[in-house]
Amino acid sequence: MRILGIDPGLRTTGFGVLDAEGAQLRYVASGVIQTASAELGDLPARLKILFDGIRELQSRYQPEVAVVEIVFVNVNPQATLLLGQARGACVTALVSCELPVAEYTALQMKQAVAGHGKAAKAQVQAMVQRLLQLPAVPRADAADALGLAITHAHAGRTVDRLRAAGLTRTTASMYRRGR
Repeated sequence: MRILGIDPGLRTTGFGVLDAEGAQLRYVASGVIQTASAELGDLPARLKILFDGIRELQSRYQPEVAVVEIVFVNVNPQATLLLGQARGACVTALVSCELPVAEYTALQMKQAVAGHGKAAKAQVQAMVQRLLQLPAVPRADAADALGLAITHAHAGRTVDRLRAAGLTRTTASMYRRGR
């Protein structure tokens, strides 16, 4: 299964593509979509860059499933709203390509990749490099996206079975309970 991981951000959105065959993971590609070409205050232009960039990734790599990080509520409500809009543009682009979209929190990804939910960015980068046998440490945004893809490769089947049995929490309930 080919998995596209997305770590949404308004300025920089990380992406990572890997192939999963059972427990075997194979790195395909990773990088970032940057919206610096649009003016800082031009939110619609930045969202269009993200939307078009995600659709281009889908066309180029032909993933079977996409994974997007769930936005956490930040101390700065304005930053949270802007990040939510960037995430919405990414999810909309994926859905418009008729891709199934899985969602995990940063805590879930860090737990799956580094072994604990409070892992630092550098720890996630190092573990992604090790798990995918990469020659160098990936950029932080790309490492998070690859981490999301790794998380789904390992947990996706179980989550799908739980969802089919009606045993998973909804995103709304996760927010009410503080994730």
